[in-house]
Amino acid sequence: MATLLIWTDDGATLTVIDAHQVEDGDQAAIDALFEDAAEHDGADNACAWDVDWHSHAVDALYEEYARPFGLTVVDDVEGYEPNTY
Repeated sequence: MATLLIWTDDGATLTVIDAHQVEDGDQAAIDALFEDAAEHDGADNACAWDVDWHSHAVDALYEEYARPFGLTVVDDVEGYEPNTY
C-alpha cells in the first residue's frame, strides 16, 4: 500500500486536505482521487509515497516539496506536524 496526500499550495503553505491508502502503482485510483479533490476542494497537487503511515508521508511531503522552497506544511487531515530537523 501507498499513502496518497492531496494538498493545496498558496505559495507559502502546503495544506494537506485529503489522504488515502492506495495500491502501489494504481495510477488510475490516484488520478481519480486527485481529480475529485481538485474539482470539489481546489486541490493543487498530489503525490503517493510507498509508506504505510500518514505521518511518514507528511514528513516526505515536507522534505521533497516544502523544505527546498521554504514552505510550511499544514496537515488538515490528521493534524500532524512534520519533523523539520
